[in-house]
Amino acid sequence: MHHPVFLLNGPNLNLLGKREPHLYGTTTLDQVKARCQFVAESAKLDLFFAQSNFEGELINWVHEAREKKAAVIVNPAGLSFYSVPLLDALKTIAEPVIEVHITNIHRRDPLYQKSIISYGATGVICGLGPFGYEAALLAVADHYKSHKTA
Repeated sequence: MHHPVFLLNGPNLNLLGKREPHLYGTTTLDQVKARCQFVAESAKLDLFFAQSNFEGELINWVHEAREKKAAVIVNPAGLSFYSVPLLDALKTIAEPVIEVHITNIHRRDPLYQKSIISYGATGVICGLGPFGYEAALLAVADHYKSHKTA
């Protein structure tokens, strides 16, 4: 059985590879998606990969993930620092929730250092660049392997 995983990307991540490449690199979100699909297939995960610039759409996807008993990997982007509604939605997820940041937010300006979304996360991966998404998928796969869920 393939376990469902929702990999959600927040505002402005559609500009990945174009916006501030000195911080985020030149890898595009489509390239991230392709790499994640490969990892997910190898790990027997059923991947739903999406990006939105709208907080409500991300929250709706989290609600859908909850209904499907899916793990959630989320790069909340700018919503990391103030979105109580997204945090509240993530807290309803029983499966693993992995927060991903491309940069090491702890080395950034104070505005970007404190993610409130982390309060709803099982784990946080930051500073590994686009590989952080793949690491999150591997962490979810490892969770299911070690917990032997049907």
